[in-house]
Amino acid sequence: MSLGGASLRGEMEAVAWAAIALLGVTVGILGVAVFGLYGRIDGLYGRIDGLGTRIDGLGTRIDALGASLNARMDVMGASLGRRIDDLAESLARHRERHGDGA
Repeated sequence: MSLGGASLRGEMEAVAWAAIALLGVTVGILGVAVFGLYGRIDGLYGRIDGLGTRIDGLGTRIDALGASLNARMDVMGASLGRRIDDLAESLARHRERHGDGA
């Protein structure tokens, strides 16, 4: 019986070592997959940071364009105000000369 038991014991050890090897390979593959995912996630963070920088740059450009537009509107508003004042003054002079038309 010892010969049969030794044979069974040897087969059990072989199965155990095969299971340990399979577990080691599985852990190795999972490790590579996890580190690969970390690398991809880091890459995505880099892309998100890059997009954030671009958005900040666009915000700065929009602010500059808004300031420029406001300045132009102020100049145009002042010019229009002067024209209205000039026309009001001209109308007042006309009314003084010709009456108010009533």
